[in-house]
Amino acid sequence: MTAIEVALGDITRERVDAVVTAANESLLSGGGVDGAIHRAAGPELAEAGAAIAPCAPGDAKATPAFGLAPVKYVIHTVGPIWDGGAYGEAELLASCYRRSLAVADELGVRRIAFPAIATGVYGYPPGEAAAIAVRTLRETRTGVELIRLVAFDEETHELLEAALVGHPGRV
Repeated sequence: MTAIEVALGDITRERVDAVVTAANESLLSGGGVDGAIHRAAGPELAEAGAAIAPCAPGDAKATPAFGLAPVKYVIHTVGPIWDGGAYGEAELLASCYRRSLAVADELGVRRIAFPAIATGVYGYPPGEAAAIAVRTLRETRTGVELIRLVAFDEETHELLEAALVGHPGRV
C-alpha cells in the first residue's frame, strides 16, 4: 500500500529517495521550487538536466540528486501552462504525476516528495491542481511506499490537505 502525506516545508530538506521538481522543458534551473532544488543540489544538476533535455510537458526524466543527499534522484517533470483549462491542461498535469511515479518505479524509489506542480509561474489554479494531484496519485499503481506532497506555503498546504481528506483511504 502506498501512503500519501501532506507536509508544509522546504522540499529540499526532505529525507526521501527522490524529489520531484516542477521543471521547464530545458531542465535548466527555473524559479520557485525548481530554483530552490537546483540551488540545493548544486550546478551539476543543471548540467545533468541539459544532457537529457528537452522534456515535454506531461513527461518526467531523472537525474542524480548531487548535493541533495540523502536524496538520490531528482525527477524533473514539466507541467502545463494554464490557459483556461480547455486545452488538455488537466490531463497533462495528471501525466506529470503518473510519469514521475513510473520513473520512480524504474529507479526503485520507495519514498518520494512532490511539490505542487504547475501552480507557480505556470498559473494552474492551486485548488484544481491539488485535486488532480491527489486523485492521480491514488489511482496510479506504484511500488513507491510513501508519497509526500510538500507545500511551500500555508494556502497550498490547506488545499492539499482538503484534497487528501476529500479522497479518504489509501491507494
